[in-house]
Amino acid sequence: MAAGYGINTAQLFNVKSGLSQAVDAAVTSTARDLTTGKIKLEDADETVAAFVEANTDRLLAPGEKVVVGKTLVDRLAGTVQATAYIDVKVFFSLFGSANKRRISATTASLYSDKDIEVAMMLDVTGSMKGQKIRDLKSAAENAVEKLLENPRTRVALVPYAESVNVGALAEKTVFVEKAGARDLPPPDDATPREISINTGKQSDNCASDRKTPALEADFTDDGPATKRVGPDGRIYSAKVNLDDRVSSCPAASVVPLTADADKLNKAIDKFSANGVTAGAIGVQWAYYMLSDKWRAAIKDAKMGDGPADMDPAKVTKVAILMTDGQFNKAFAGVRNTSDGAASRRYAESLCASMKENGIEIFTIGFDLNDPAMSKTERDQAKAVLKNCSSPDKSHIKHYYEASTGTELDEAYKAIIDATELLYLTM
Repeated sequence: MAAGYGINTAQLFNVKSGLSQAVDAAVTSTARDLTTGKIKLEDADETVAAFVEANTDRLLAPGEKVVVGKTLVDRLAGTVQATAYIDVKVFFSLFGSANKRRISATTASLYSDKDIEVAMMLDVTGSMKGQKIRDLKSAAENAVEKLLENPRTRVALVPYAESVNVGALAEKTVFVEKAGARDLPPPDDATPREISINTGKQSDNCASDRKTPALEADFTDDGPATKRVGPDGRIYSAKVNLDDRVSSCPAASVVPLTADADKLNKAIDKFSANGVTAGAIGVQWAYYMLSDKWRAAIKDAKMGDGPADMDPAKVTKVAILMTDGQFNKAFAGVRNTSDGAASRRYAESLCASMKENGIEIFTIGFDLNDPAMSKTERDQAKAVLKNCSSPDKSHIKHYYEASTGTELDEAYKAIIDATELLYLTM
């Protein structure tokens, strides 16, 4: 009897373990398929049942059958739960016990039907020349491919150097300063003379940082049509400045949120390295690409549908900020544009505003241990990225360093995996 009891116990344990694994795998797979839009809610029952039945054949003796209960999908809690059982005929029918035992397993998994919006800020400054820009292109293309595996995801690109090429957005959102003229755009009630005095010629579609009516750096995500009162009491639109001291412009322009992989990859292919590192300007435009306040401007420029509302229940918004060096250029509110401290301070202020608006920020420092940089420069570059990144959560980290192209590629992959976890839990 003791031997028979031991054999039965081992048999039931093996069946329980196998059934639990099958149900767990079925629910996890179904939750992922719901999350990515591969299947619809009404398909959950059939999907779980088929998965469980296909993976429990080895557990069954002749005449036994796995029974899968109804799959419960709780849209409010964002969970998928399923139960299955098998009536197992034990090897030894012992005195006083039934010759069949019911083994059941229940498991649940998280799923989400939210959308994902990701803005990738990418350093195309002069220090990225050679192998580094090739590594960045490869890593960015791989990141786009992996992100778009989820059909609920859209991606924006913000290549930056001394300024940001904003493409067709420049026409109605950028105020081009004239040398020696005022730093605010002409007021809404401006005369033709005021416009000709204050507005320069836009030739490269580039923009620098935005200035407040007090001519300081602007850390808000206000849309360009937002009305503000200037120091003279007149009303001004919150256009972004192209400072008259900007001397270079990236060849590659921003790509607002899209799920078009070809469009994104064609933009990445145009990346070329030139110019200095006005990092705060790159952060600023990554913010705009995720802000619903810029939706009207993006649609008006025929550059896409623009960002969704800032609603964490319906959309996860993520910024990935990448640089290979110290932020060292700023324009708003500074006499000397090579004011690295201002650039870093502005970047951190913009990041703080993004996080307050529910945007999750990941940062990547690429080759920041380059011996060409002093220890102070390396420390400052790392500090601004660490300060900009969102706080780590459980197994999700937000700040990465990469020394090679392979490590850069791995950093993007790790961030995308983390984004999926955030998507399920935020």
